[in-house]
Order: sequence, then structure tokens, then C-alpha cells
Amino acid sequence: MEKFNQLVKNILIFLAIFLVVNWVINLFKGPAQPEETLQNTVVFTTTDNEYSRRDIVTVKIKNNTTSAITIPSKCPAEPFDTYRNEKNEWVKKTYSPKLDCTDKKNIEILPTKEALIPYTNWNHTLFGDMGRYKAEITIKIGEEEKTITSNEFTVVEEGIFSKLWVGIFYRPIYNVMIFLAKIMPGHDIGLAIIILTLIIRTILLVPSQKAMKSQKRMQDIQPRLEKIKEKYKGDQQKIASETMALWKEAKVNPMGSCLPLLLQLPFLIGIFYVVQDSLNPDNTYLLYKAYENFTLGDISHSFFGIIDLSKPNLYVLPIVIGGLQFLQMKLSMGTGKQGGEMASASKMMIYIMPVMIAVFTASLPAGVAFYWGTSTLYGIVQQIIVNKGKSDHKDDKEEKEPTVRVITTN
Repeated sequence: MEKFNQLVKNILIFLAIFLVVNWVINLFKGPAQPEETLQNTVVFTTTDNEYSRRDIVTVKIKNNTTSAITIPSKCPAEPFDTYRNEKNEWVKKTYSPKLDCTDKKNIEILPTKEALIPYTNWNHTLFGDMGRYKAEITIKIGEEEKTITSNEFTVVEEGIFSKLWVGIFYRPIYNVMIFLAKIMPGHDIGLAIIILTLIIRTILLVPSQKAMKSQKRMQDIQPRLEKIKEKYKGDQQKIASETMALWKEAKVNPMGSCLPLLLQLPFLIGIFYVVQDSLNPDNTYLLYKAYENFTLGDISHSFFGIIDLSKPNLYVLPIVIGGLQFLQMKLSMGTGKQGGEMASASKMMIYIMPVMIAVFTASLPAGVAFYWGTSTLYGIVQQIIVNKGKSDHKDDKEEKEPTVRVITTN
């Protein structure tokens, strides 16, 4: 309780200093200038002045007029007229990929509100070449039609880490996904996601298994750690030395569950983004030559005609994924007799994390939910096997009370 009070005290001190510094800075800056020049206008700018070729160019539209404005949908064409500076001349660039425009909607922006509109499905085709760009939009403001030009922005080469990420992880996984979709009955992307997830999880079976076993060993010795804390309460140096001795005796490495997880992260993050962007026609430049004649338009977005994997599923999948996440966490955190602060934190996470994952699932395409559900099911099976296995150390040394057997003779 004392540590908690000290933490709260430090936070309050930090907030007080922050507010004072912020007040002093604003005092010397003077009053803000009125935005008279922006009134009764529409501000049309990009979110940045410079993007790498891997960044999604995004336009921000702020409505400073007194009436709503409407941005008409140009699907499947790019959302705004786009120009690239070539030899000091602005050359218009266009791209109309195969998109499902049946549900296309105009964007309405109310007075004083703003909207962010990304070039998600057109980004690489339009901005794959480095250089200077600008965008234009023609909209009706009141009774007058106006053409508004954005700021000029620059597209530069991506960094070395971005190139390595795409070349080593993203692009290979993406091509395996397309290959699986190509050979699936009806080019079903749902089946491809499930199989790809199982392949990746199986490749990562050894490090993930080691992480789970290490976590289980830590849970097994947790009661002994709690006794050490209770026995040497107030003597942090003694607690640390006794804890180190216990780890050595039980052959437990506190980092044993972290390092294998770190090895898995690039692959798991890669498959997440591949699944999320698998149906984006702008990604076809990442395909290997073997798939040049296969178009993403041939892939079925519907899983057996039941669930559209390109759109969020707001009810069924979030509940299913949240339930699976709860079961996995229950299995992983309930293998040992925990006590004290760790027990409280674990119980809290068991209920909070599944809710967070469910909300997260409801906001993303259903294809991501298929990946997450398959991966979680795989993890549940792994955890059951690990929980049924024997510990690598003996718990007989857990300071058990000695038993005495009395033998009487006549």
C-alpha cells in the first residue's frame, strides 16, 4: 500500500509540474491568433509533408463553413485527383483497381468537423515512385463549386528496416497466402487464412512450447517465492538473493518465457498484417512472378457464403474470439498456486484481456478474426499438453511439514 501511495504521489507531482510548465509556455506565447483566414473555407491538406513508399498517404479535410459539405465517392478510382511533378510539369495519375463498389457512400462532413481519407487501395500504384505530389478536389460550398489544391508533399525511399521487414517476413508470408487461396476450392481466402496460421504456428512450435513450459515452471515455484517474500519482508537484498538461489535450484530462467516470444513476434505480426491487407488490390506488386496471372479479384471474400471476411463481424466472431482468449488465459494462468499481487493481477487480466480482444476483433476485417481464432485454438491445445506434462523440478522441497510414522510392537 505504501508503494502505491508513493506512486500516486509521484504522478500527481509530475502532473502539477507539467501543468505549470504548460501555463508558463502559453503565457509567453501570448493569445492565439484568430483563424479569420480559415473561416468559411475548406482546409484540404495531407497529414504529413513527407511519406515513405510504404506509408499510406492520407488527406485531411476540415470543414470551416457553416453548412455540411459532401465528398462524392469515385470508387473504384482514387478518392482525389492526384498529380506528380515530372520535369517541372504536373502530370495526372489515375488508377481504377477491381473493387467492390456496391456499398460505396459519399462522405459528409458537418460544419467545424474534419475527416481523414486514406489512399489505402491506390497507394503504391499512385505513389510508388519517389518525387513531389499534390491532390485536388472539386466540391460544392454553398451554391458555388470550388476546386481546392492540397499542399505539395514528397514521397521518399523507405528505410533499410522497412525493406528488410518486407523482404524477409511480409512478402514471403503474403505470397504463401495467395498460393493457398489459389489452390483452395473456390479460392476461399478463409480456408487459406486457417491453413497459413496453422503452418506458421507449427513452424514456431518449438519456441512457443519452450515459453509455455518456462511460464509453467515459474508458476510452480510461485508459492515458494511468496514464502520467501513473507519470511524476509522488508529485506529486499535478502529476498533478491534467496529468489536467485531458488531460480538456480529449480533451473528456472525468468527470461525463459520472454525470449521465445520475441522470436515469434516478427512472424506473428507479419501474418497479422498479411491477413489484414490480403484483399487489397494495391498489394499485387508484392506477388512473385509465379502468380502474375492470378488476380486478387478471383479470391472469394466469403467463407462458405456465410461470413464476408473483408468486413468487420460485429457480433458472432468477437464473442467467439473473446471466449477462446478467456479459455487460453485461464489455462495458462491457472496451472500454479499463485498468491499475493501476482494472483490479483492474473485474475484481472483473465477478464479484461478477452474483452479488449473482442472489441479489437469487432473493429477489424473478419479475416483477422479467423487468424486470431485459429492461432488461439492452436495455443489452447498446446497449453493443455504443457499443463498435463510433469514439471522439470521437484516440488517436494516446498518446505512441507515433516511426517512421522509411528510403529508399535506388542
